[in-house]
Amino acid sequence: MKIYFRLLQYCHPIYKRVIPYTIYTVLQVVFGLMNFTLLIPLLNVLFGTVGDEELRQMQAMPDFTFSFEYPTKLFNYYFANTIIVYGKFAALQLVSISVVISVTLTNIFRYLTSVQIELLKLQTIRNIRNAVYEKILRMELSFFTNSRKGDILGKVTNDVAVIENAITQSLSAIFKEPVTLITFFIVLLAMSVKLTLFTLLVIPVSGLIISTITKKIKKTATQSYESYGRLIGIIDETLSGMRVVKAFNGEGFIFNKYRTENDTFTRLTRKMNLKRELASPFSEFSGVLVVSFILLYGGSLVLNNESELSASEFVVYIALFSQILRPAKALSSAFTGLQNGIAAGERILEIVDLQPKIVNKATASIIKSFLKEIEFKDVTFAYNEKPVLKKLSFKIERGKMVALVGPSGGGKTTISDLVPRFYDPQSGQILFDGTDLRDIEIASLRNLMGMVTQESVLFNDTIFNNIAFGKPEATEEEVMNAAKIANAHEFIIKTEHGYQTHIGDRGAKLSGGQKQRLCIARAVLANPPIMILDEATSALDTESEKLVQNALDNLMKNRTSLVIAHRLSTIQNADLILVVKDGSIVEQGTHESLLLNEGGLYKKLQMMQSV
Repeated sequence: MKIYFRLLQYCHPIYKRVIPYTIYTVLQVVFGLMNFTLLIPLLNVLFGTVGDEELRQMQAMPDFTFSFEYPTKLFNYYFANTIIVYGKFAALQLVSISVVISVTLTNIFRYLTSVQIELLKLQTIRNIRNAVYEKILRMELSFFTNSRKGDILGKVTNDVAVIENAITQSLSAIFKEPVTLITFFIVLLAMSVKLTLFTLLVIPVSGLIISTITKKIKKTATQSYESYGRLIGIIDETLSGMRVVKAFNGEGFIFNKYRTENDTFTRLTRKMNLKRELASPFSEFSGVLVVSFILLYGGSLVLNNESELSASEFVVYIALFSQILRPAKALSSAFTGLQNGIAAGERILEIVDLQPKIVNKATASIIKSFLKEIEFKDVTFAYNEKPVLKKLSFKIERGKMVALVGPSGGGKTTISDLVPRFYDPQSGQILFDGTDLRDIEIASLRNLMGMVTQESVLFNDTIFNNIAFGKPEATEEEVMNAAKIANAHEFIIKTEHGYQTHIGDRGAKLSGGQKQRLCIARAVLANPPIMILDEATSALDTESEKLVQNALDNLMKNRTSLVIAHRLSTIQNADLILVVKDGSIVEQGTHESLLLNEGGLYKKLQMMQSV
């Protein structure tokens, strides 16, 4: 239950809903009880059991008291006077009208309780979604490389939906059903202590059996949600890589993979649902069984004149007791659903409880400008204990262009990820104007940097909003100027709605060169003093490369640039070229000086690309 109470923390402020919910619930129960207590005078009239002596006793106006008996005595007063003055048919009309009014009020307050619980549920789920999404955004990059995207999506979508249903049922079970049960039992005790104590001996047996069933649900539910995460992951991979799937005739392979996981998910869900659905019919069966015992036992007492209840009161007693079955059934269903919710809640709280590894120190300083240099001092870095960088040392001076070249897997992208502090090195220091990056406030550091990567990361939004992503307050003129510098303005104005054109999922409506130029325009608009370019032209055709390269040249003017290059022709004008291999800098210098080293790796790469 610890998980459940943690989830309830997201109901805050819960009192705004619970207080009116409880009031409406009490009123609903009171008027619901009235529906049945009014049956007694109705049945007495129909059975003709109201005698003259009883009518005379009922004619006396009762003294006001805080008790369940007072409303009954008050109604009997008006009921008796109606019989005497207007006759039994008029009394029957009075009872019927009262029942209609009582039922109407019961349903009004039932609706109001439903509104309160619905608002509380939506408030809670909104808070949980916000908490999970905010935590995901705050996690470092290693979290996303080590986690399955499908599992994350499954937690944010399916698991939250399961919690939503569980909270709705459980909150009703906590604040409504106990009130209903207690109130009904008090009335039943007032009517007959002997019969009510008899029922209390039978009910716990069915409750024990139901709890045994529900305890087995949690483990199966957890397995089911994990399978759903894998299923979502397969769908995401398929949609992202549809060209590859079709190019390699992989439809059969990927479908078999999906079908196998879908069968697993279906089997686990069926197993979980069968156990869950067993609780409801069993609780109803056990309730009917108890009612049958009461009919047999209580009926024999009435027939033998050994009961304190009259025949009409016994009928009402049975009717009242049958109403206990509904909240009892709701409690069993809520308890069953709660096991699903707790299983889903554990997975959700796994994310909420995560602590980002890249965080600000309490004493972190805010920087507003870049004045001198970025320096790597004996930097060592590893992914999951696999060394990537080994005691790396170099400087990126202000206003200079530093290029990183070398074989794939050498550590070039890792270097570029360390500069904006996406990761922290295991040892060594990265100094920003002499200050360790770990002593600088992260947001202020990244405000001074822009990034354009090989993969054009765009959002399913308008061209305008994609360019203004890092600067949402940008004016139309500023966005247009940035697009012109990035050689994107001409193709933008030719689209259907210009800058307000939606580009589709991940920019699907644009070509590779167009997407990359939008990314460059986004960086231009941010106007940072430091630019990081990670093979920004390697995936483009010759014509697009020229346009993008020209845009990059415009972007890098008067800026400090760290460039990862695949094509060496794009970095010939770099102030410093670092040749990186197996996590170490094996050569460094300008383009011309590196070409003089006949046995060097840079010379070899240059010759391979010139063939």
